[in-house]
Amino acid sequence: MRVCVFAASSSRIDGSYAAATSELGILFARNNIEVVFGGGGIGLMGILADTILGEKGKITGVIPEFMRDEGWGHGHLTEMIVTPGMSERKKRMFELSDGVVALPGGIGTVEELTEAITLKQLGLFRGPVLMLNIEGFYNHFIEFLEHMVTTRFMRSEHKRIWEVVNTPDEAIQSLLKYDGWSEDFRKIAKF
Repeated sequence: MRVCVFAASSSRIDGSYAAATSELGILFARNNIEVVFGGGGIGLMGILADTILGEKGKITGVIPEFMRDEGWGHGHLTEMIVTPGMSERKKRMFELSDGVVALPGGIGTVEELTEAITLKQLGLFRGPVLMLNIEGFYNHFIEFLEHMVTTRFMRSEHKRIWEVVNTPDEAIQSLLKYDGWSEDFRKIAKF
């Protein structure tokens, strides 16, 4: 199994996020789950990569040329793929992945998470989409998704697209027990 992880590049965050990210990295490696991520060397991205590598796991970075040229990439990954830009980066990450885990992050992480939800809604991605809700980080975002459902901008069926987990262990267990996605929301899209 290969999982795409979206995560913060900020290094100025509370230590509880770093600890949970390290725990997740250890669990990925020990469960032979390969990781694809944005290729960054700092913040939660850097912690995740360092932990996985320290546990002899496999992690592939996908980074746009301009970020590589700025020196933002991690220097010791299993593999680093360089793309022309941001759009190609995300496309490649989804192509390489069987599932998605969103750790806490900034607007880039939220944008990547919402693209995963959108792609799954359209039947273009069929893997699990997990929000790792460390310290309740995603509570307001989840409330906003609920608001979209209650105001009928999204269907109640769409809530099955994502899953909220609260610990790294819950994330791993959810990934390992995932039994596929058979919904085709395109059939109901215009009704």
